[in-house]
Amino acid sequence: MVGFLIVLLASFFFCFQNVIVRVLFNEQTLLGVFHTGGFVAPTLPNSFLLLFMRMVLVVPLMAVLAGRLYPSTWKDIGQLREPEQRPRLLRAIAGGMLMFLYLALLYVSMGLIPVGIAITLFFSYPVFTALFSWRWFGDRPTLFRWSVMGLVLLGSALTLPHVDPSASHTSVIGIITGVASGVAYALYTVVAQKSFETLHPVPFTWLSFLTALVLSGVSLLFWHEHGASLPWLPLWIGGLLSAIVTFAGHLLNNFGIRLIGATSASMIGASNPALTVVLAWLTIQETLNGLQIAGVVMVTLSVALLGREKSVSKGG
Repeated sequence: MVGFLIVLLASFFFCFQNVIVRVLFNEQTLLGVFHTGGFVAPTLPNSFLLLFMRMVLVVPLMAVLAGRLYPSTWKDIGQLREPEQRPRLLRAIAGGMLMFLYLALLYVSMGLIPVGIAITLFFSYPVFTALFSWRWFGDRPTLFRWSVMGLVLLGSALTLPHVDPSASHTSVIGIITGVASGVAYALYTVVAQKSFETLHPVPFTWLSFLTALVLSGVSLLFWHEHGASLPWLPLWIGGLLSAIVTFAGHLLNNFGIRLIGATSASMIGASNPALTVVLAWLTIQETLNGLQIAGVVMVTLSVALLGREKSVSKGG
């Protein structure tokens, strides 16, 4: 039950991150009081810039807190230099590459097709996580888990904002990258689960962030806005907030994966669209229609059933 609650809290932080990105890309009314946002256009170079700014803050932030969260962090990282520890190091680096890949692919998808469609495609990832876990760990999903996963995905789809078909310019590349981002995130969760057998979540998460920082920095060398004058102060404020919730979200999610496994964690994480809708309604006054309310209720009840199943199975 503790692992279930940890992953659910991680989902909340990820949803808050979605709202921050939305505000940075589009002007919004926060708490119904003041207007802000729309600081940069939602282009691929600006997406890489925001990702880099997020990581350049979260890497030192976690470096400062890592020792308190897990006292042996730097000792464990130092041991990864040994030749016999190479597989552990490679898995941590692979986690960072997959973290960067799923974020980059999702940004590309959102730049080519409507955001609602891109997010819907991304949140197909629990299906891939279940299949990967089944293939590599022998963790065959029960009929009950498949049913819960289907309900969570259906409820999440209902909560997504409706997209005007006349404004949609869906492309094949956008659809492919949207699904591919979900596949990459599913791979990240199973790589994390495998890594946690021999490496604590704190050093794994820090190494993943560091790898993503390097890759996002390199990407800016190839994709960047030429001669653009940007509002750096609000961007850095948004970057700092994003770094804090990214740090908290990934760390809690990795702890949760260690406790309940990648498949269950991914099914709980599939509640993110519903939680994002609720958070957006509270912070930027996005309203909920009847279908969205039904979706939120469906996701909430489904995730509660999953948590109860975990508790009963451990108790029985």
